[in-house]
Amino acid sequence: MRKRLSLRELYRASTYELEWEPTYVKKEEAFPYHEYEGIKVTDWGKWEDPFRMTHEAYVKLQAEKDKIFYSVLDSFAQTQSFLNLSDGRYVNALKLFFTGVTPLEYMAHRGHALVSRAFPSSRIGFSAFCQSLDELRHTQTQLHTASLYNQYFHGLHSIRRMHDRVWYLSVPKSYFDDAHTGGPFEYMTAISFSFEYALTNLLFVPFMSGAGYNNDQPTVNFGFSAQSDEARHMTLGASFIRFVLEQHEDNLPIVQEWLEKWMWRGYRVTLLAGVLMDYFLPKKLMSWKEALELYFEQQVVNGLMRDLEPYGVKPLKSAEYALKEVLTAVHDVYWVLFSFTHAAAFHTWIPDEEHLDWLCEKYPDTFPQHYRPRWEKVREMREKNGVRFYYPGLPQLCTVCQFPVLFVNPDDPRKFVFRYSVYRGEIYHFCSDFCKWIFDREPEKYIQSWLPVHEIYAGRCGGPTVADVLAWYGFEGDNMDYFESEDYRNWVEWHKAATA
Repeated sequence: MRKRLSLRELYRASTYELEWEPTYVKKEEAFPYHEYEGIKVTDWGKWEDPFRMTHEAYVKLQAEKDKIFYSVLDSFAQTQSFLNLSDGRYVNALKLFFTGVTPLEYMAHRGHALVSRAFPSSRIGFSAFCQSLDELRHTQTQLHTASLYNQYFHGLHSIRRMHDRVWYLSVPKSYFDDAHTGGPFEYMTAISFSFEYALTNLLFVPFMSGAGYNNDQPTVNFGFSAQSDEARHMTLGASFIRFVLEQHEDNLPIVQEWLEKWMWRGYRVTLLAGVLMDYFLPKKLMSWKEALELYFEQQVVNGLMRDLEPYGVKPLKSAEYALKEVLTAVHDVYWVLFSFTHAAAFHTWIPDEEHLDWLCEKYPDTFPQHYRPRWEKVREMREKNGVRFYYPGLPQLCTVCQFPVLFVNPDDPRKFVFRYSVYRGEIYHFCSDFCKWIFDREPEKYIQSWLPVHEIYAGRCGGPTVADVLAWYGFEGDNMDYFESEDYRNWVEWHKAATA
């Protein structure tokens, strides 16, 4: 009688040593991308997938999670539970999340499919293949959740179009475009290690907890459904970096620069999550500062990076600066979104006194002195003149991270950080020393950046007027102040009808 394979043996038989030697092409022609970055791999057989999941087990697990997910989604839809949200303003957090993050899930799906094909190893190829399927499933569950809210609120009707065109969404888009246009090793460092292992907790855990605190069960549901996948992605990223560092000593300086670059770029993207936590959630669970100290300082800077020190990895200067900037950066980002809400697919509002008190409590060293007076001035202008403040022009964008160049110096918040480089007679602008450093390493790559403000001035975004640009974006009553919006009026009417 044939012996039944153990789970470990079944996994190895299903995923290991499945590649073959090509006969009519050279191996370097079949796998042209895994050498040009300069990474040296002496033995692909040293790669060990820490999760050891077979395709059969993977499909069964995801099918079971989908059953639970869609049953909760159906219940929410049938009972119109969106009326139980803490406040109608909360939906604007979903607008920013679904238009900013969900397309990234699909880009990660495509990227890991490419990586699965790029490496001449079935071991790492199967791991990347499973993550590619994960990311596609995450895209689907988030789009299905967004469709519930799209029935009742503006700003969720054209997520893909917005991702490709809208100015503030170029911040997350540029991150994945940057990763996709690198080689497979750099892509894995950018996405599997930096984004998934080091930063995914910042993006998902606090916001999902805040969603539950604001009675948004569908968002909590897709977050929990994805969390076991994220755990697998994190282990893949950590194992990959260790594998590369163990293969050859020449890999260390390359990996060190990648870590510096992608930790900074990823941190910049997660500032959008900070805005959700500190400004968009009506009921607040924790501040962005507290989240960064817990999930970034303790787990990444004092945990993960120190674990890599035996391999020769040095502390990251970009991470140190991020922890210093935590007292100011998220307030600068919300001010930008507030000032340009007339060109955004969501609504903002002036923080009330209770909200300002909370921010002063969480950021006592900066907010009372440098930010509260600004919001009180804006409220005074509105009460006197009946007109809300909007910035009348277009901002200068950072060539690398594509945020407006409006971040202040954390050592002196009265001054802006503004850097530039001259390349081939052209001036390129940056919001930080780290973005400038990234550009100076690979200027030929970043001079190709698609910068929305530049494209608008060039007339390539629908036309010369604001109305032309908004029509090109595909907006339909999605912008301006929340308390002047159709979303707000509908929210009030629905609750009147429900209570009547």
